[in-house]
Amino acid sequence: MIKIGNRHIGVGQPCFIIAEAGVNHNGRLDFALKLVDAAVAAGVDAIKFQTFKSDLLVARNADKAEYQRRRTGENESQFEMIKRLELTYNEFGEIYAYCRKKRIVFLSTPFDHDSVDFLDDQQVMAFKISSGEITNFPLLRHIAGKGKPIILSTGMSFLGEVEKALEEIYSCENKKIILLHCVSNYPAAPKDVNLKAMNTMSMAFQIPVGYSDHTLGIEVSLAAAALGACVIEKHFTLDRRLDGPDHESSLEPDELRSLVKGIRTIEAAMGNGRKMPMPGEENVLKVARRSLVAACDIPPGTLLTKEHIAIKRPGTGLPPAMMPCLVGRKVRGAIEADAMFDWEMLT
Repeated sequence: MIKIGNRHIGVGQPCFIIAEAGVNHNGRLDFALKLVDAAVAAGVDAIKFQTFKSDLLVARNADKAEYQRRRTGENESQFEMIKRLELTYNEFGEIYAYCRKKRIVFLSTPFDHDSVDFLDDQQVMAFKISSGEITNFPLLRHIAGKGKPIILSTGMSFLGEVEKALEEIYSCENKKIILLHCVSNYPAAPKDVNLKAMNTMSMAFQIPVGYSDHTLGIEVSLAAAALGACVIEKHFTLDRRLDGPDHESSLEPDELRSLVKGIRTIEAAMGNGRKMPMPGEENVLKVARRSLVAACDIPPGTLLTKEHIAIKRPGTGLPPAMMPCLVGRKVRGAIEADAMFDWEMLT
């Protein structure tokens, strides 16, 4: 069980829902604050950004990913794209203060040691680590050394790579880890999602496992929640038509609200696993089940046979299984057709 703020995360706890703002603020503080408002209105538990220094993250000659080229064009490098999406530490300080004011958990993914230190100084409640950093052991150890809970995405990874990343984190005596299954494509095709890998990691590592969703829509996230994901992370934006690498594959605010509502409905529906009548079924049970009733008018002193007994609704009398106990018994007085049998009628 992992605790982030006042929330416990793990088996038997409500799903921790993270609205992934990422860089969908387009490098604008006002957009970032509006994303916070939208996340609060949707009812999520946390909003997550990405904190980085472009000079420390991307080489100036680095290519864009295919999905980035598709959405932002070929006329700028990955460095130039990342640079215009960068927020300053002062701006992140304002965002964090605004999140505290709005009573929503602020999370951010750091991509360099300086950003880790900055977020730690801001007293963030937990660190999120991107799938792309799972083999960046120096960064993993630096984050783990802060002693705070870690949410580690595992996109593009073999199980053995996840194991090695965990070993690096554990070497810093940090055991507060949540894994997120993830498919790092934007958007990810449902046929590639492989949600059963959540169970594989849960069995292998015996720690909480959730899901970071890059598919379109909310259906796959809902399925992950039904399969027991303790965390759901989902990209969202103010408007999918905005320019930027991630907007097109993100949810809009009304869809984010639907996701939260759907997850909470699924949680309520999961129950405790005991097979038993539920309170809402009691009235229907009485109406839909059957009882033993007189098949015809029965004179006093009659020895009952099967022909005297019918099985009809409602189910408020003797159940059908009691028929053998009535056959051969004598009735005390006259019984009208359709009257329910009870033991006081018999000698």
